[in-house]
Amino acid sequence: MEDTAATASAPAERVRKVLFSVLGTSVDASRVGPDTDLWDAGMDSLLSVSLLVALEDEFDVEFPDELLTRETFSSVDRITAAVGTLVER
Repeated sequence: MEDTAATASAPAERVRKVLFSVLGTSVDASRVGPDTDLWDAGMDSLLSVSLLVALEDEFDVEFPDELLTRETFSSVDRITAAVGTLVER
């Protein structure tokens, strides 16, 4: 039997890994929770583009134009939800 809690958290952990590899030391990872506003935490437009490319590589997906919004990239939860919809396609 599969551990559904571990399975559900796996995409979020992968998103966090990619996020902090892109953000580097510009953001304290310990202060970023699932719903922390990443823009308030130091995300900017250049970092969001780098994050987009890294996420597409990590999950082998392509973000459609309608998901290329500040809201999509505003928190770990929102990014994970967006990636989840793309992986399901």
